[in-house]
Amino acid sequence: MSNKIYGYIRVSTKDQNEDRQRIALLEFGVPQKNIYTDKQSGKNFERPQYKKLLKLLKKGDTLIIKSIDRLGRNYAEIIEQWRVITKDKKVDIVVLDISLLDTRQSHDLIGTLIADLTLQILSYVAQAEREFNRQRQAEGIAAAKARGVKFGGIHKERPIEFNSVREEWEKGEISARKAAKRLGVTHPTFLKWAKS
Repeated sequence: MSNKIYGYIRVSTKDQNEDRQRIALLEFGVPQKNIYTDKQSGKNFERPQYKKLLKLLKKGDTLIIKSIDRLGRNYAEIIEQWRVITKDKKVDIVVLDISLLDTRQSHDLIGTLIADLTLQILSYVAQAEREFNRQRQAEGIAAAKARGVKFGGIHKERPIEFNSVREEWEKGEISARKAAKRLGVTHPTFLKWAKS
């Protein structure tokens, strides 16, 4: 029986910083080499490092995560991953943000029941909160649009010299990049204007 400690980190975008999660895992005692990290959005939930970690986990190991939503995007996914890890793989899970979610504490029926019920309630609350936030965001956008707020990029007026620069570009006398530079716009903006 294996007794290794692993950690898993997930951040939603490539720009988000995983330091807070990493520090918490290292402070708990997870070896740096046993920490697996995915930078994936909630929409694209292909998690190569998580899949790799799942293959490594053996009976008796312990998986440490900072918060329950690292396991999945929604209630059903979190519950399913919890089942795979604790029941199928017989690996303990410790959720650092919630002390009740530590399956090492008690392997008897009551301990398992408490952890499973806590997990279900918290997963449900996490999903409800995400849905509520999405609804609030949609309502805020609708209210802003009703007030006349415009969304999207700022519409840039074409400079007076645009037509002459475009003619030079069409004749092959200058490159699109050079044309964009002369007009003081980005390369994609020039191409969009030239093709419209």
